[in-house]
Amino acid sequence: MSISRRAVLATVGGAAAACASAPPSAHAQTGTGQVPAVTLHALTAAADYAADKVRAVAPGVDGFPLATKFEKWVYSQDGGWVGGFWPGTLWMCWLHTKDDFFRDLALDSASGLAPRQYDTSTHDLGFLFTPSWITAWRLTGDTTWRDGAVQAARTLSRRYNPHGRYIRAWGALDSPTNAGRIIIDTMMNLDLLLFATEQTGDTTYLDIAVEHARTTQHLFPRADGSTPHVYDVDPSTGVPIGPGTVQGYSATSCWSRGQAWGIYGFTTLYRRTADSGFLATASRLADYAIGTLTPDHIPVWDYRAPQQPHDIKDASAAAVMACGLIDLAAATGHRPYRTTALRILTALTQTCLTDRSARADAVVARCTRNRPAEDGIEVSLPYADYYLLEAILRILRPDSLHHAIDLTTP
Repeated sequence: MSISRRAVLATVGGAAAACASAPPSAHAQTGTGQVPAVTLHALTAAADYAADKVRAVAPGVDGFPLATKFEKWVYSQDGGWVGGFWPGTLWMCWLHTKDDFFRDLALDSASGLAPRQYDTSTHDLGFLFTPSWITAWRLTGDTTWRDGAVQAARTLSRRYNPHGRYIRAWGALDSPTNAGRIIIDTMMNLDLLLFATEQTGDTTYLDIAVEHARTTQHLFPRADGSTPHVYDVDPSTGVPIGPGTVQGYSATSCWSRGQAWGIYGFTTLYRRTADSGFLATASRLADYAIGTLTPDHIPVWDYRAPQQPHDIKDASAAAVMACGLIDLAAATGHRPYRTTALRILTALTQTCLTDRSARADAVVARCTRNRPAEDGIEVSLPYADYYLLEAILRILRPDSLHHAIDLTTP
């Protein structure tokens, strides 16, 4: 395998000794340079608003927020696939305020995910454990969080199919249903595996992550840089069958949040492995998304839906995309990626916050969960709140964020 194990082993662990003082990464050193003062003020105000909102709502949170109904959180007790984002949001608020109110709640909330480290039914263990348990490890040094995240990676690795070199997205391990289904979202779960390689020295996790990313890289991007949500292969042979979708408009469309997962995920794989091919793929996906953005800089739910650019929006896609573009700008040195990210963040803070509602539980409005299923249209979603704060802190507090989520650049 051409990826340098040393590159991976030197990344996450360099910042993972959470109580140690880590030097700023190259990414972190971009800081707030060349960001207009008015933008900095707007981002600070948005982070303040988010922290105040979370502080007010948190005492009444009963479980893990899934989405809002009439502006109020609906909860899951096991976290579904989104359980990591509430403790993650609490950690982002702690980084912004240093108020231990958020720290204590983040730890308490994350502990509720403990049974999921053994859950073999989902590929979303990265979403569950990276913003919650890995962040807790980095910020507290308590090895309980590290060990649980490594166990979650061990569980996730069981979903790897060596015939097609992919991690199956959905379905029980012993079920033939969806056995050959790959989805773009899984790119965001791979960093959990890379963390496990760094912590254990076992390169099996690294190999699985890289092979899955290469399979995704081969199957998903079209000539113009757009991607489908789903790609199916024969689970016995790995022979490609074709694209599909569940949350996008069609097999030939481009679901905007999926495109954002791809931008962020491939950039992360580059940061962990120094494989320039992953960086090139992230750039291709970013260039397509940027070229399709409407002037308001909030993506429509699907870039190829028939009614776009006048279709409904997805602010969660905007927040994820902003994070990915800031990271991509640091990795490539291509400043227009950062400029676009700042425009997206400005648009989010001006048009998508819940600051005009006295009853809203969430920070970000105007999200779309699953348009084809008519499930969650114009709602709030926990990952929108999390990624908005992460993106803002990438600008305002890059050193602190580096310490929390490891922004090491090869």
